[in-house]
Amino acid sequence: MKTKNIYKFYFFFGLLFILSACTDDLNVTPKDDDEFLSEAFYAKPTSYKQALAGIYGNLSLTGTGGSGSSNLQGIDPGTSQYMRSLWYLEDLAADEPIWSYENDEGGAVREIQRNTWGPSNTILLGFFSRAMFSVALTNDFLRQSSPEALEARGHTAALSSDIAAYRAEARLLRAMAYYHLMDLFGKAPFVTENDPIGTFQGPEYNRAQLFEFIESELIAIENDLAAPRQNEYARADKAVAWTILAKIYLNAKVYIGVDKNTECITYSKRIIQSGFSLASDYGLNFLADNDFNEAGMNEIIFATVSDGVVTQNYGATTVIINGEVGSLEGNNVALGAQGWGGALRVRKQFANKFLGGAVPLTDKRNTLITAGRNIEIVDVGDRDSGFIITKFKNVTSTGVAGSDPTFVDTDFPMFRLADVYLMFAEAVVRGGTGGTRSEAVTYVNLLRTRASSTLITDANLNLDFLIDERSRELYWEGHRRQDLIRFGKYTGGSYNWAFKGGSPSGIALPSHFNVYPIPANNLAANPNLTQNPGY
Repeated sequence: MKTKNIYKFYFFFGLLFILSACTDDLNVTPKDDDEFLSEAFYAKPTSYKQALAGIYGNLSLTGTGGSGSSNLQGIDPGTSQYMRSLWYLEDLAADEPIWSYENDEGGAVREIQRNTWGPSNTILLGFFSRAMFSVALTNDFLRQSSPEALEARGHTAALSSDIAAYRAEARLLRAMAYYHLMDLFGKAPFVTENDPIGTFQGPEYNRAQLFEFIESELIAIENDLAAPRQNEYARADKAVAWTILAKIYLNAKVYIGVDKNTECITYSKRIIQSGFSLASDYGLNFLADNDFNEAGMNEIIFATVSDGVVTQNYGATTVIINGEVGSLEGNNVALGAQGWGGALRVRKQFANKFLGGAVPLTDKRNTLITAGRNIEIVDVGDRDSGFIITKFKNVTSTGVAGSDPTFVDTDFPMFRLADVYLMFAEAVVRGGTGGTRSEAVTYVNLLRTRASSTLITDANLNLDFLIDERSRELYWEGHRRQDLIRFGKYTGGSYNWAFKGGSPSGIALPSHFNVYPIPANNLAANPNLTQNPGY
């Protein structure tokens, strides 16, 4: 625990160095090849780890001046925090949560959760720019840590045992940013450390080109990454690279029109066989001490860090936990949060995943609060209607409240073993080789046993079951939109949910909504970019 807490503070201390050294001419979209760090910053060998920590910190912070600061000029920090905006675009845009304050961010929240967005949506702008900032930070770090740069500064001997791992982790974070851009937007400007510094504007890479880069990059750096579960907390290892690979292979039919379920099975098995295990209790994954409790030690593969003292930022878990505090329940103490009085509720289609008889009401993953509430939400602004959940908490496994009632200590589990089990099962059902249906049933039943739920048999294992089981296990963890697209249930009208397309009962979405539009400001900043069809 002590080691992990020390690293958490170091992690954000490092971010102050790297971001305070950034040039401040990042107008809307950061110039990917600005010289971010001065030569003086890299004068000491210890600065390289601090710079790497800064790239990680970009996943959690928006600037160096607290919750209201942003290092992206012209972009509100509330719409550009990496995990918060990713959560909006993956979960709020689908069939699980709904946000009562939908006029926030100039109505951008309303557009996302009602699927009425356009190129001017500020949440789209915030995430696209934040992801490209991650790319930019990595590119500069790779230039500054090249063999030539190290030799010129006399650091080669001092960093010989560490620099390959630092560079591999930076490249992984860049690949992850491009993975999210590929998934959400289907294209992005492509820039690496080998491109000119200054006015260079990256060419547009489509999904096939991004897929090839992400795949080849993650495979190339594997040997330089730490073994699974052997790195410091919140730093990437081989298992993180394998998880991203498993993700892109599972979604390959969407991304590039090619079935890669066998490859998904291959990499899922590597993760499963590398020493991870399920936490004994589902809820441990979502508590204020999930950085060092049983879940952080064994189940969470990669998390983005939140801390009520050091970060004080409105990130994903701060928004979720404060939003879970109900307008009727007075459950703020149980959640360890001040709360926003019922800001977040659930759509009835999600509630029925637990209440419709597919699992017992006592399934431990069911954190719905239904008493005194109606499942129907007629008016999104009516915070007393609709059920709420209490999955994430700013309370430790020993019942101690987090360090701050607003800015939570709960880290966001981007990847965890439970997701890998379900990816393996789905890839088997979709016809991938290298795994068996018997193994798939076993992995699903490990999740259900932990949840004290009913077990399944081979006869239950099909795609309809898996899309619902993924929602029951992974809700509000940033996967839902991607899942629904892969299952052919996001656009079109075969599956509708409350307020889909802006209608209270849900309407069909056009197929071009399977990707978001390129933000208008990013298009204006880079003439190489083209708009996605339909927008």
